[in-house]
Amino acid sequence: MSPHDIIKKALEEGRYKLLEHEAIEMIKYYGASVAEAKLAKTPEEAGKIADELGYPVVLKIVSPDISHKSDVGGVIIGVNSREDAIEKAKKILENVSKHAPKARVSGILVQKQAKPGLEVIVGGLRDNVFGPVVMFGLGGIFVEVLRDVSFRIAPLSEEDALEMMKEIKAAKILEGFRNMPPVDKKALAKIIVATAKLLEDNPEVDSLDLNPVIAYPDGALVVDARIILRRPK
Repeated sequence: MSPHDIIKKALEEGRYKLLEHEAIEMIKYYGASVAEAKLAKTPEEAGKIADELGYPVVLKIVSPDISHKSDVGGVIIGVNSREDAIEKAKKILENVSKHAPKARVSGILVQKQAKPGLEVIVGGLRDNVFGPVVMFGLGGIFVEVLRDVSFRIAPLSEEDALEMMKEIKAAKILEGFRNMPPVDKKALAKIIVATAKLLEDNPEVDSLDLNPVIAYPDGALVVDARIILRRPK
């Protein structure tokens, strides 16, 4: 589906938050590399998709009514076989039925489990004065406690995105630190530029968060995506 079709479908259903697979599909459309994911409607379909993606995979509940999936037992990582995927998908549905019985369930997201790497955050919002604004920072304590982030007004070039990485206080970590290798800044820049383009092209989008984005020496992957649509005034 095109970004326009994804947004139209959500608004027709009265949703102002895209489902996770929709958000991942949106950012992928703009050229960002993502941890491949597909929506399964049944545990058996989850097993089939897991086989297609290759192991290990992560299973996540998809519901417009559940924001914190882990709190309701809606996430299971390290799934390593078709049989395991079917069994764990059933377990997730049981957990959600128990802890969030009124939640609408759209299905189970089956996602290729990403290798460990350096976690960063890319975000964006629509400012009333400046319009689309993009944010970059390292994950964890750097953004949550230290607020170590940089901002740019869209549109952005790759050079703008690379400059954003230099501006954060913890920029040296991106260059390689102790036993950590340098990360692929150009791959990160591509994701930052894709975020800016998504905001520019889709005025219905109010904000988005790509968290985490995992950076490697030879690439970067969007693992989780959250997109909020603008509510009518």
